[in-house]
Amino acid sequence: MTSNNYQVDAALTGTQLGRSDHVLWGGAVGAGIEYGFAPNWSVGVEYDHLFMQPSTATFTTVPGGVTTDRIRQDVDLVTARINYKFGGPVFLRY
Repeated sequence: MTSNNYQVDAALTGTQLGRSDHVLWGGAVGAGIEYGFAPNWSVGVEYDHLFMQPSTATFTTVPGGVTTDRIRQDVDLVTARINYKFGGPVFLRY
């Protein structure tokens, strides 16, 4: 789920002419790998693709006009990390 805010501004003055707010739902697919290279240390990399539903944003402009725009929003994420795992309480180790 993403919350989106869109705004239309005048190119010359920067004045806000219209605004649209709405929520999109979608799904995610991803894969990753993690490798432990020393006691308590690991490195990892992960890729995720977010599929968000397309939508039509309707902008009500100041003079009373209405403008619509078709918006499609897919996101690709890549995460690289290095991890250190701290020791936990003694009763969890045995």
